Amino acid sequence: MDSNQISPTLSQGMEHISKILGPASKASIPDIIAMVIAAVVASVYLSRGIVWDKPDPYAYTLFERPQQQEGAGGVKALSDAQKRDERNIAKRMAETGKTLVVFWGSQSGTAERLAAQLAKECQLRFGIGTLCADLSDYDPESISELGSNHIAIFILSTYGEGDPSDNATGLWDWMQNTTAAGSSDEGPRLANLRYGAFGLGNSNYKNYNRVIDVTVAFLDNSGAKSFVAVGKADDAERSTEEDFLSWKDSLFSVFRTDFQYVEKVVEFQPTMAVIEDVSLEPIDLHHGEPTHAADNNKKGAAACSQIQTLGIKNARELFTSTNRHCVHMELDLSEYPEMNYKTGDHLALWPSSPSNEVELLTQSLGLQRKMDTPLLLKSLDSSNVKIELPSPTTIRALFTCYLEICAPVSRSTVEGLAQFAPNPEAKAFILKLGQDKQAYSTYLTHTHVTLGRLLSLASNSTGRWSKLPLEFVIESLPRIQPRYYSISSSSVLSPRRVALTALVASDPLPKNPQVVINGVASNYLLALMKAQVPIHNLAGIIAPEYDLAGPNGSLAQGQKLYAHIRRSKFRLPTQSTCPIIMIAAGTGLAPFRAFIAERAKLHNVGKPVGQMLLFFGCRRPEEDFIYQNELLQMQKGLDNGKESLFKIVTAFSREQNSPKTYVQHRVNEYGTDIVRLMEEEGANLYICGRATMAREVSSILGDFLIQTRRWNDGQAQNWIQDFRKRGKWREDVWG
Repeated sequence: MDSNQISPTLSQGMEHISKILGPASKASIPDIIAMVIAAVVASVYLSRGIVWDKPDPYAYTLFERPQQQEGAGGVKALSDAQKRDERNIAKRMAETGKTLVVFWGSQSGTAERLAAQLAKECQLRFGIGTLCADLSDYDPESISELGSNHIAIFILSTYGEGDPSDNATGLWDWMQNTTAAGSSDEGPRLANLRYGAFGLGNSNYKNYNRVIDVTVAFLDNSGAKSFVAVGKADDAERSTEEDFLSWKDSLFSVFRTDFQYVEKVVEFQPTMAVIEDVSLEPIDLHHGEPTHAADNNKKGAAACSQIQTLGIKNARELFTSTNRHCVHMELDLSEYPEMNYKTGDHLALWPSSPSNEVELLTQSLGLQRKMDTPLLLKSLDSSNVKIELPSPTTIRALFTCYLEICAPVSRSTVEGLAQFAPNPEAKAFILKLGQDKQAYSTYLTHTHVTLGRLLSLASNSTGRWSKLPLEFVIESLPRIQPRYYSISSSSVLSPRRVALTALVASDPLPKNPQVVINGVASNYLLALMKAQVPIHNLAGIIAPEYDLAGPNGSLAQGQKLYAHIRRSKFRLPTQSTCPIIMIAAGTGLAPFRAFIAERAKLHNVGKPVGQMLLFFGCRRPEEDFIYQNELLQMQKGLDNGKESLFKIVTAFSREQNSPKTYVQHRVNEYGTDIVRLMEEEGANLYICGRATMAREVSSILGDFLIQTRRWNDGQAQNWIQDFRKRGKWREDVWG
């Protein structure tokens, strides 16, 4: 029906209505039309989902992985029962015919790497069918279904204040809930389970290796039997690799004697294939752009933003000395409206490797002409090995952006290099270091042993390690990780600009001061600062060189960097009137700069704010008292006429003609004020800096309570733990 037909029909209809209603109704015809239209619209709307626009009951499949959809390669979506079976470790072991499972819980990748190495070595050395298992891939309660013919090994890291890694939170919650439920008949029965355990931690932290301790206690209380002594690594002593090797020797000894496994000589067998594929175009490759591990699907990824290229603003040097450096840098978020932060959050920086280390490793391997050859990385054992590195890629991207080529080489890796030595002299040198723990330890005190340096030194810079497979190099080096910095700006005052404060690490070896270990990320920031500031303002700065252009020129010759935001629980109190006590040394001042600035702004606009007490320590006031003028200016603005709402207590460890004073000493002096503020006025206490400093502050406050109240150590610790549990004592510390 066309428009010419519609008009007469409508007109006739309206005449009919007029006759029925009579002359008195003519004036209301427009109202009647409106009512009819409204009724039709309402009827159509109310019939939605019944008559028309019915929801698709299978719409949810659009959000599933393609391989789980009907018609995607012929694979049907998994049923709930199938999904449970996929996450059942006992059924997985039975399906694959494995005897040993190595569970790992890893935050930075070290525990994951050690677990993969152990699983591979158990398979090759003893012929044990071994599964390397990410704890987040399996339901923890299915561990109770493992039989007496199975062996389980747990390699678990502890980070922060005794927290499990993100991928181990499922196991952690299961253990906590099961323990809380008590020893009922419905609880897990692990009497058939034989297990071994190794923990990774840092003794500078109060809860050193807490995760493995809790796990072992749970397993023992559930009837499981340990067949080897628990091993623990201590990153504070930089002995993680050696601690693991010692524990592994004990484990293998049990395999030989108690389990009667026959040991074989092991030669390198790759778990991945590196395939050159010149048919790939540059657009197909990963050139060094960083990615979150496992495509950002791991638990805990919700706490992180996407990785972006952020423009650098207002880069400047904070120290006045010429031999030590501290970088202040602000990053522009204005291009990414979805990217935001809160005061107290962390900024994650993705660095690249220094150009000289990339060149040294490339030359040692004789790969200079293959730097940009396209490479495909493929797992040869998908049940045990997941390729976390982006693929396809290039050697340039691997060595510059994806692998920690500046990481120290473990003794086991050194020993494994011997079979690929370019000449007998190099082989003898490598074997001596790899097989002799004392020789290796002594060597480390005089030389920073990166892979490139070791290969060059072993061959006296004359031989090329052309027999060394690229697969060995990739499997031996950890994946490069982001470095986290406490944000030193307030999201209230600077919502679209994030500030970071970084001490540049350049530490000489104690036995050989001519050799310096440069922090990869902090020196990268220093190089970026040099690109921002005219060189005459940075006289005397000597630092490693970096490729500041970035992958495919994405970083605009050092005008940008790759970064993301990570959420933190290090927050100001909700009530601005709540007093705060802040304890920091060095760049630990960063988040407190933001805290104080935010409170100062509230005070300036007439809002009430609570008392602020800052303890700050550095070497000398004239050298490394960062943000000193800012703090003094804010202190002046926070003067309410009677007294300042903001008090600064300083501690200088190397001031001329004065004894060494650290923040923990000043905390002891002000113990009465701290305890009063916390108990009587509900103050929050914050500590930011090295874990050793935080531990000593806790110890000193405990001693203060013991001395002044005649408490015992247990009572003092309970006092501190109570404030921790209530969120009134918070720490943002590093090793």
